[in-house]
Amino acid sequence: MRSLPFLRFLRLSRPFTTNTMPRLNPASEAAIERLRTFRPPPTSYDLVPLSRRAAVLLLLYADPQGDLRVVLTIRAKTLSSYAGQAALPGGRADSLTETPFQTARREAHEEIGLPDNDALLPRPFRVEHICEIPSSLARTELVVRPCVALLHAVDPVTGETTDPEETLIPRLDAREVAAVFTAPFAQFLRATDDPRWGSDNPTEWYQGAWTEWHRENWRMHQFFVPIDPKTVVKPRSSNQAQQEAASALEEKERSGAVTRYRVFGMTARILVDVARLAYAREPEFEHNSHFGDERLIAQLREMGRLSPARKRGDELTREDLEMASQVGMRSEKSKLS
Repeated sequence: MRSLPFLRFLRLSRPFTTNTMPRLNPASEAAIERLRTFRPPPTSYDLVPLSRRAAVLLLLYADPQGDLRVVLTIRAKTLSSYAGQAALPGGRADSLTETPFQTARREAHEEIGLPDNDALLPRPFRVEHICEIPSSLARTELVVRPCVALLHAVDPVTGETTDPEETLIPRLDAREVAAVFTAPFAQFLRATDDPRWGSDNPTEWYQGAWTEWHRENWRMHQFFVPIDPKTVVKPRSSNQAQQEAASALEEKERSGAVTRYRVFGMTARILVDVARLAYAREPEFEHNSHFGDERLIAQLREMGRLSPARKRGDELTREDLEMASQVGMRSEKSKLS
């Protein structure tokens, strides 16, 4: 995949401004420290074939109030899977020796222009790898490893700070994403809009419902992030189809037909799980108590489902998940006998 040259990225960015962004506030510092000390349980990620491995990057940074925000994307409508949906930067692993963080950083570079080498970041920016959380299972049978990172914007020598939203909101590889936007991280534990937004309908923020998945109840989350033109970056593409898609999205935003980006599915669940770990509190809405899908992944491996060969359009069915559940129950019984 072609990535946007970083020198071009710098030319497109606005001039750096210093002393505009405070350090993390106490609540954000505590959240980051909890994530630093988190140790995930054993994972099946390293046991599945290369064709089944993927990773996503949760890139956090401090806003002018010192609160944490997270970087998200709208996937390009030209993509074959999850087109037009909100997602975390990320993608499939390139080799068996590539770590999840390396995969997530490489894909973030290709998708949104964030250099995968800190030496290429202008001072004072640097990316700290914080932790990994339990793997999730996509319906396309990919094992997805979420990787949490913090974008530092304070010069450790001079103490000068720089606002990422002014200078480092990544420029895009137009073949990969239709837009980059950010959202307040702690908000993914709330059931209503932040009162500071002054929304006429604060309940627009969250919708949720229970559904049955592999004989268990699963909470499906939907969040609706208000669009702030200041923090949304659109692609500059030579691809006609992508230009048309980006223009259509922009026209909907201008006309008021689209005022929020919908974040749902696996992306929403990952954000809820990481926010629970970071802030050491439960969300204001109902949710599943476990983190990730490690047990289900192990059950599918046991029944031989996650094989190296992937077919176009592969997707888990209800029957697959019921079989995996039965395998899990048999395994539990054998342990007790």
